[in-house]
Amino acid sequence: MAGSGTSPETVRTSRAPLTPLARAERFVWLTARVLEQRRFTYHFLGGGADPVETALAAYQNADGGYGHALEPDLRGPVSQPLHTAHALRVLDSVGRVSGRRTERICGYLTSVSTQDGALPALHPSARGYPVAPFVRIVDDPPSELLATGPVLGLLHRNQVWHAWLFRATDFCWAAVDALEKSHPYEIEAAIAFLDGVPDRARAEAAADRLGRLVREQRLAVLDPDRLGDFPVAPGYAPAEHHFPHDYARVPGSLARRWFTDEEMARSLDHLAAVQREDGGWPIHWSEWAPGTALEWRPIVTIEALRTLRAYGRAIG
Repeated sequence: MAGSGTSPETVRTSRAPLTPLARAERFVWLTARVLEQRRFTYHFLGGGADPVETALAAYQNADGGYGHALEPDLRGPVSQPLHTAHALRVLDSVGRVSGRRTERICGYLTSVSTQDGALPALHPSARGYPVAPFVRIVDDPPSELLATGPVLGLLHRNQVWHAWLFRATDFCWAAVDALEKSHPYEIEAAIAFLDGVPDRARAEAAADRLGRLVREQRLAVLDPDRLGDFPVAPGYAPAEHHFPHDYARVPGSLARRWFTDEEMARSLDHLAAVQREDGGWPIHWSEWAPGTALEWRPIVTIEALRTLRAYGRAIG
């Protein structure tokens, strides 16, 4: 620009495309809750764990569980197993699964467990508050691997010991061993359990069997250019496909063995490519309320960036 003192090189540099991380950062500042803002700062901007813990504490109730729509598809203030599992994932991601807080969480998990000693997906205390239409509230809910597996895997991996873990672990082993016809979220829960449980030899054998099941039942899209070859599970939204990176979010997961290097590379290419113009990643399950979609997208965006970085992909 004549007379501006700005060189052509400076103009070209200023017009360089933003990195995926820079685009995502703008999206987070525009849309995210305080918790996700602080998580983003911790994971990508060198922030500390204490601000994450402080933001998360606002969702904890006196019973030791978590509520207040921490998991956006469940509204209302009451503690729920899925909210509490979400809280544990946040704490795990900042290295804070320990101490008195974890004891209180395990006390809550004990209080809402079924006769099997494991967790229901939804405790009936949610009745009267808005929940996603694909979540059913029943008076006497059964134990579910979907709710229990990820919690147990995480607690075992962090070497947490509490009486609640013993019967719940037995339940999860029985549930994993019984899996035949399944669906992606249940498989994700199973692998989360197997990635953390102490009996590594048994876990590896179980994971090998589940990997064969995933391929036989086409529960993972192995080629994103041929989505039509991979059916969506019954009851899922039309675009609710699952990809190799959804099962193996880090290279050290037992699920990584289920896929070839080429299949995983295509999966990660697809993950990188679906970042939207606004800088965030989309959700693919049903958007049943405007606020829930807005709250989920920063969470999904943080996890997408973490997965890409875990596999050595450049994010900026």
